[in-house]
Amino acid sequence: MIEVERVMTLDHPLPDVVGFLADFSNAELWDPGTVSCRRIGTGGPAVGAEWDNVSDFRGRRTELRYRLDRFDTDHLTFVGHNKTATSTDDLRFEERGGRTRLTYRARVEFHGLARLATPLLKREFDRLGDELSAQLPQAVDRALQVPPSDGGHLQ
Repeated sequence: MIEVERVMTLDHPLPDVVGFLADFSNAELWDPGTVSCRRIGTGGPAVGAEWDNVSDFRGRRTELRYRLDRFDTDHLTFVGHNKTATSTDDLRFEERGGRTRLTYRARVEFHGLARLATPLLKREFDRLGDELSAQLPQAVDRALQVPPSDGGHLQ
């Protein structure tokens, strides 16, 4: 099993950050490996909601079906499956004076023969974790950007 953890401070209130990240379709914006992520069915994010995720990993496309397994005001857990791996994205949030501290933990467990590659892939997942810790805060900033109250016009 491979585990990667990154801690980030986001300059937005906790409910807004959780709301953005609870919609796993937004992984296209913040996850450096995600090529596409489409919601299956309709409705807002809720426990049991599912997404089809296509990622690029080391030049190969990988498809996983993700499910929102936990949706609390301060904790989200998504679990993705395919025949080769189970991937868990665990996001924990803390309010910090109008800002949000996010602890992001990814865990990947390979199945069958793919399990043999686990020790060789740790460095690649660490690199992706570093990219995520740069990309995710920027995506949250863009998504939660508050438009200027004057309609964007300078006076």
